[in-house]
Amino acid sequence: MENLFGLADHEDFFSRRCIWVNGPVIVGAGPSGLATAACLREQGVPFVVLERAECIASLWQKRTYDRLKLHLPKQFCQLPKLPFPEDFPEYPCKKQFIEYLESYAKKFEINPRFNECVQSARYDETSGLWRVKTVSNMASTRTEVEYICRWLVVATGENAECVTPDIEGLAEFGGDVMHVCDYKSGEKFKGKKVLVVGCGNSGMEVSLDLSNHNASPSMVVRSSVHVLPREILGKSTFELAVLMMKWLPLWLVDKLLLIMAWLVLGSIEKYGLKRPSVGPMQLKNTKGKTPVLDIGALEKIKSGGITVVPAIKRFLRGQVELENGGKLDIDSVVLATGYRSNVPSWLQEGEFFSKNGFPRASFPDGWKGNSGLYAVGFTRRGLSGASSDATRIAQDIGRVWKEETRQKKRTTACHRRCISQF
Repeated sequence: MENLFGLADHEDFFSRRCIWVNGPVIVGAGPSGLATAACLREQGVPFVVLERAECIASLWQKRTYDRLKLHLPKQFCQLPKLPFPEDFPEYPCKKQFIEYLESYAKKFEINPRFNECVQSARYDETSGLWRVKTVSNMASTRTEVEYICRWLVVATGENAECVTPDIEGLAEFGGDVMHVCDYKSGEKFKGKKVLVVGCGNSGMEVSLDLSNHNASPSMVVRSSVHVLPREILGKSTFELAVLMMKWLPLWLVDKLLLIMAWLVLGSIEKYGLKRPSVGPMQLKNTKGKTPVLDIGALEKIKSGGITVVPAIKRFLRGQVELENGGKLDIDSVVLATGYRSNVPSWLQEGEFFSKNGFPRASFPDGWKGNSGLYAVGFTRRGLSGASSDATRIAQDIGRVWKEETRQKKRTTACHRRCISQF
């Protein structure tokens, strides 16, 4: 059995079809998976991290635009046990955040099994263990491995797969069409008319980037949206909201935020941006819809550098027809239409996770299921929510691990005493 426990660290790890993991399997090597692994390391619990890409934080490294920065101050985005370097700015850029994550993995000796795509995971009632099947496509060879473990940590996150809407005529449009995950910079769009579909933080920032590169962006706004200044009187809006929520009811915090937003930004409805009836913090807590933190796009809208347009009716050859009957000539389309969880495609379980790929229980109770199943990074509360989940998961597993380790040592000591008496 001792040899079986050690398989997870053996040199020929992938040469075996069935691998026993002496500890939890963590699916996903993004910030959530790394945070959980680091907390488990601190608890002295061994683990295996499976990652389908060839690097950590593949969303950040491969599917984000060049100008991206953290939207919240760094103290709200740091992972457990390691703050950001002091010389990093308040809002670290993409490159700095990736450097932070790589140093984080190195510090806590987290070495994910890359290019391991999980095909299925199910709980075996007979053995009381999880069976996680993966496929690895390395060096043109396909390798299938099944991991056996007591605990399974789902860390694939809220943004595992792109959401591409089915819009009439899009296939016949004829111009360039890309999801925002493939957008890097507005440089290649200089002088072009670009339709940005979506008005969340990504849609706003891509529209701003396009305008800064002398493109002509039109941004589709089909529903209401909260736009808040990133800072108010030099203080992070999010930081102010967190501070106020410690002392005031949520509805009052929302009222104060909207008053301050109006004082800083003015009225936004005359520019085609209608605010929801529900306040920004309540909407985020109940629906997971994050308010837009403005970093310059609103000024571009006011000056005409970004045109706000209503919902799309259909695409035509080189054109888009809008719901209000208007038509626009466009060269390219960027779909800032968001992401979704991919958990239902591989996790064979229906009690803890719902069909949308999120835990059924809301924050702060959505981190633990039954039979050793855990979820991290599904709180709709960003990196701070993921850090909270990771800490709880590691403490929960660590408590069981330490108790069983103590019992094993007592059993072994007793066994040795009995032998010595003979």
